[in-house]
Formats: sequence, C-alpha cells, structure tokens
Amino acid sequence: MTGRHVVSVETLMLRANTDSEWAYRHATAVPAPGETPDQAARRVSGIPADAPSTVVHSTSWRCHPEGEIVLTYAVCPDPEPWLPAIDLPMLEIVAGDAPATPAPGRVEVANVVAHAIRHLAFLTTEDPVVRQALAHHPEIITALDQPQRCVTAP
Repeated sequence: MTGRHVVSVETLMLRANTDSEWAYRHATAVPAPGETPDQAARRVSGIPADAPSTVVHSTSWRCHPEGEIVLTYAVCPDPEPWLPAIDLPMLEIVAGDAPATPAPGRVEVANVVAHAIRHLAFLTTEDPVVRQALAHHPEIITALDQPQRCVTAP
C-alpha cells in the first residue's frame, strides 16, 4: 500500500457480568462506498442508529506501518451477549514512553479494549447521553466504577 491509506473500522462489543468482569467480541470491517465509519460500526454490530440504550462511540485510532488507519468503536453493551466472547479479567493500559511520543511500542486488542472501557467510564461522568443510555444496564455501570482492575503495562 504505497502512499495510500486504507481505513478500517474495529468494533469492540463490550459486556460486563455481575462480578464486574469484562468480556468482548471483536470485529473489523472496511466501510462500504458512501458509508461513514459510524455507520460501518453500527452495521458490524447490528445496532440501529436510533438504539436508545446502546452506546456506539469512537474511542481511539491507530496507524499500522503498512498504512492502514484503524478507527476503534466501543459498542456497549454487547447486543448479542449469548455469542462467545473473550474474557478480560484485568484491564491493561499501554502508553508511550514520553509525553511527546504517545504511541506505545506494542498494542494488542486487549489493550485497546481496556482503553475503550476507561473511556466509557469517563463518559458516564461527563456525557449525559452516554450516562442515560448506560443507566439501563446496572451491571455495566457497576463494572465501569471498578478502576482497581485497571493496570498500566510497562
């Protein structure tokens, strides 16, 4: 992909159980012609634009060396919680080595999920739309209030 950037949409469908433990499903898609990244995230997760109690939120982006730009969306709660998911007992946050070098040396999907969960926790206190949507899911609100499960990776 010389000199060309391809945008892909990474969608993380998040769920929390009654013990405040997180799990996620992961899907990636390229937006169809004329489709926005928001629309692609909703398509992949099966969420209509007028869903009143599911949050679809752009939470991060990263660029791969070959030129792919990955836009990450958190979808919470997972609209299909009966499907198999990956358990995430600890939220491992990664960061760059210095203030002017924000990109971490390595980023795994689990790290992106941890970042998305931390971002949603922030939004529940700062964004009334997110707070109102997630208020329908007490297990999500309880899990978002568990910062002790968040660690910073070396």
